[in-house]
Amino acid sequence: MNSSIFSHCTLCPHNCGVDRNKGQLGFCKLDSGLHIAKICLHTGEEPIPKSENGVCNVFFSHCNLRCVYCQNYQISQPKSIVNNEITDFSVAVEQITDILSKGVKFVGFVSPSSHIPHMVRIVEMLHEKGLYPKIIYNTNGYDSVESLRAIEDVVDFYIPDFKYAYNDLGMTFSSIPNYSKIALAAIQEMYRQKKDVISEENPALIVRHLVLPNHIANSLEALEQIEQTCSNKVFISLMSQYNPVYKALEISSINRTLQSVEYDMVLDKLDELGFENGWTQLLESNDYYQPDFDKDNPFE
Repeated sequence: MNSSIFSHCTLCPHNCGVDRNKGQLGFCKLDSGLHIAKICLHTGEEPIPKSENGVCNVFFSHCNLRCVYCQNYQISQPKSIVNNEITDFSVAVEQITDILSKGVKFVGFVSPSSHIPHMVRIVEMLHEKGLYPKIIYNTNGYDSVESLRAIEDVVDFYIPDFKYAYNDLGMTFSSIPNYSKIALAAIQEMYRQKKDVISEENPALIVRHLVLPNHIANSLEALEQIEQTCSNKVFISLMSQYNPVYKALEISSINRTLQSVEYDMVLDKLDELGFENGWTQLLESNDYYQPDFDKDNPFE
């Protein structure tokens, strides 16, 4: 792995320019070492074809957003304490190999934006072992177009969030002033890479949107912007699973779960725009996807 990449870090749109090799910390608070919070089997929210045995998910520590409602807050925050963090590439590859040996054909990298060189090195090491799983890039959407272009030949499936159509919400809930513009540019690049291979059998780009209570206008506009940026042929995962955790419990506008009338309004917009590919959720799904990273498998 080329350590010079970390000497002036511009892997994500924060463009901090810090020397992570010398322990300088940017927004993500990461040095140049490997930092994996958990490797585990996960069925996930979107059933990608041929993934019936699940996905081997690699959950990186830390994140380049500060979402007040993050369901992975145990591992995503700057001061997170991760028990038994994986810092050795050989250990990581050994754990992934063990899961792949059970018939799993997909490896998903979660929150990879600040860890891209590490992700690429893990994939290379798997190839050296004769293992060629399908690679999923599972991201919050705050990604650098330049970094995405560098991994075009590595990634088989992109699963980005598109959280906010309105930048003020990005600032309020994730401490990011320019989320919408940056995330749309990233999704547009992902679409450029995958538009010729997207099909019912190959959902190579799945855009996730989590509907927030009391902010339905944001969801309606988000769907408009996705359709305008890509097309209504991309796969949409429209999520109703919002459950107030972490700092969201102290914020009155988002300290409750979603109401059926709110989700129905967004479903109507999905139909109006002609999106036909993807997934929706039952309203009670807010109980399904709450991980506990103190467990060996956070989702069991």
